[in-house]
Amino acid sequence: MRTRRSAVAVIAGAASLALALTACGQNSEGGSKAKSGDAKGATIGIAMPTKSSERWIADGKNVVENLESKGYKTKLVYGEDDPDTQVAQIENLITQGVKGLIVAAIDNKSLNNVLQEAADADIPVIAYDRLILGSKNVDYYASFDNEKVGVLQGTYIAHELGLDSGKKGPFNLELFAGSNDDNNTKYFFGGAMKVLQPYIDKKQLVVKSGQTGLNQVTTLRWDGTTAQKRMEDILTSSYKTGRVDAVLSPYDGISIGILSALKSDGYGSGSKPLPVVTGQDAELASVKSIIAGEQTQTVYKDTRELARVAAAMVDDSLKGKKPQVNDEKTYDNGSKVVPAYLLQPVSVDKANYRKVLVDGGYYTEAELK
Repeated sequence: MRTRRSAVAVIAGAASLALALTACGQNSEGGSKAKSGDAKGATIGIAMPTKSSERWIADGKNVVENLESKGYKTKLVYGEDDPDTQVAQIENLITQGVKGLIVAAIDNKSLNNVLQEAADADIPVIAYDRLILGSKNVDYYASFDNEKVGVLQGTYIAHELGLDSGKKGPFNLELFAGSNDDNNTKYFFGGAMKVLQPYIDKKQLVVKSGQTGLNQVTTLRWDGTTAQKRMEDILTSSYKTGRVDAVLSPYDGISIGILSALKSDGYGSGSKPLPVVTGQDAELASVKSIIAGEQTQTVYKDTRELARVAAAMVDDSLKGKKPQVNDEKTYDNGSKVVPAYLLQPVSVDKANYRKVLVDGGYYTEAELK
């Protein structure tokens, strides 16, 4: 039989243990949550998709600068568009003891297991620009209003062709979308088609290739060469007569490939002007192309602000604060609705590039020459 003295000792020991666990910040799931001050000097892991796009190089640099300005150390890795490489890199970052992760996914469905490892190590995860699907272990999402990106592209096409001011057409349109393993693709395409589909239904816009479904128009890994080849095939098979009046392109790198195919087919000459070609990300080569009168439009997303938001999310998470969000309903990743902060995109063309990009400090005049 247990004596009164031993029972008191057990109770006292349990109380001491509880106090110790509380002091360590242990939660009900067995992990430990960082508290204000605990994160000072911690290392944050940053996993970006590829260095083949200047956009992602700039994103990595901006995230590093924002985190280091807050007193963190950083480890930045690029997966070079290989999902297995990115998984291995994130596993390595966890092994190295990072205290937070910012991840721009290459394949949005390939990270479930590695993010469980992050959760087991009590590491907060911020999905950067691309929502990670199928995992409950995504804490926050920093991005832009992705549907609005597509709306801006579709609206620009309608305006440039004069459809929104009463022109009946018909005009020939071809459609391109982003990578089928990027969750943003459906938002970009859906936003654009919200504007363009009514004109297609009225036969004011005609897709001569017949390729109108999202699964028919995606471009794996957002690759410009892949887009160029598809555009070449469309021109060969569907434009023995007639001309392309507009191309919905979701991204500048894809736009460059499309333009290469068009120019090889004789577009860009006086008798065969280039069609309206949209884009996204305001990459330097495409802004120069816009100034030169080739690509027509791009959607500017100030990734300096995106980096600031993502760094703030990590910082707040590690300090026990709730990060600022402005959307807690839209981004269901199949396992949870991920709280998000969405920034606003801006349409840019030859008429306003200087005001938006140069006056805004994104590029200098010298860089655009």
